[in-house]
Amino acid sequence: MHLKPRSAFGQTVLLIGILLLINQVVSYLSVTYTFIRPSYQQINSLLATHIKVLFLEDVDYLNPQFHKRYFAATGIRIYSEEDAVENGLAQSTYYQFLSREMSEALGGPAEVRVTPGEPQRFWVRPPQAPNLWITVPMTGVGEANISPLTIYLLVIGVLSVAGGWLFVRRLNRPLQALSKAAHQVGKGQIPPPLNEEGTSEIIEVTRTFNQMARGIQQLEDDRALLTAGISHDLRTPLTRIRLATEMLSENESWIRDGIIQDIEDMNGIIDQFTDYVRQDCSEKTEIMDINELIGEAVQARNVEGHHHITVSLQPLPNIQAHRVAIKRILDNLIENAFRYGSDNIVISSLHDAKYDQVTFTIRDFGSGIPKTDIEKLFQPFTQGDKARGSVGSGLGLAIVKKAVEMHGGKIMLSNHPEGGMVATVSLPTKLTPKKKLRKGIENA
Repeated sequence: MHLKPRSAFGQTVLLIGILLLINQVVSYLSVTYTFIRPSYQQINSLLATHIKVLFLEDVDYLNPQFHKRYFAATGIRIYSEEDAVENGLAQSTYYQFLSREMSEALGGPAEVRVTPGEPQRFWVRPPQAPNLWITVPMTGVGEANISPLTIYLLVIGVLSVAGGWLFVRRLNRPLQALSKAAHQVGKGQIPPPLNEEGTSEIIEVTRTFNQMARGIQQLEDDRALLTAGISHDLRTPLTRIRLATEMLSENESWIRDGIIQDIEDMNGIIDQFTDYVRQDCSEKTEIMDINELIGEAVQARNVEGHHHITVSLQPLPNIQAHRVAIKRILDNLIENAFRYGSDNIVISSLHDAKYDQVTFTIRDFGSGIPKTDIEKLFQPFTQGDKARGSVGSGLGLAIVKKAVEMHGGKIMLSNHPEGGMVATVSLPTKLTPKKKLRKGIENA
């Protein structure tokens, strides 16, 4: 668990909050020791003076006549313990600070208590007569001297933190948009130009990013146009070659069949090139059942008598995805399993409720491939020739990986402990706004 925020936004707000807290504490202590504490010291000094007068050697504070004149003029009263309790001592609050100050002023252990109200009543147990309580009324002194200061500092602190939070949030909004856009570019999706807002430095970074995104988009368009042009230019002579081949005599049928097979392989390679670079399909996502698509793929392969597929499917929740892209993932993986693995394969599926995703695996029973070469298989134009023998352009798994990642999923290849390879594809049940494709991936 990290108590310190990792984002610049969180760290800035935390810093502002700490600085404001320190400022509030210092302000509170400053006001307390500069204004409030001296006021109570003066009050305590006045109380001590009154009490000292009462206990002068030539003053008989128990004389009824003295009581009548002095107490009537000052409002001071002297009570025994029982009388003090009956007259409000039980409702008073003990103050350690005032008691300590009073003890120093009177030269012995004294106790000070305060009863709230108007006027406030200060109760003092003097060291000269520990069995008596002297009460002194004080007008204009109340707890309101401290409470408004506390509320004021609290309100100022909350408003300051809220203002700092809004300021930092506004400052970081362009950075968050830039981070999301960079994440999309990393997936091969070019976002629309970002709004150039914020500080001058952030505006400059955003402007540079927009220029970079336009450059990448232009490169993608040029590559797609080049591939389309090459594909178009190559198909025309291939078509002429095939027509010429059909005119060969029956005695040369072995030559004709070989040429036709080569032409079909070349057309397949051209199609893979086109599929890899094309990202301009407008197909929308839809709710679908992966098991249903697996069933369709298996049924399409049943016409091949030398191939056999065993299925082990568990109930799956529907997912939101591009149907054609998911079918292309299945077709490519099944084709790879048959071509490079074995004539018998196993397809299974399951639902991972913990991570809210569906997973399907395709296993063959071939010779497998060294672990060091597995990651290389996802790179364009890379084939596992050493271990499994191959034909084609080496783009099949690159196309599959691209389509899976654009759905926010993951694909993993591994060797099965009992032989063969396993391709595992995990897809989220829903595309979040961050993972939704701005461009279709039907042919990605």
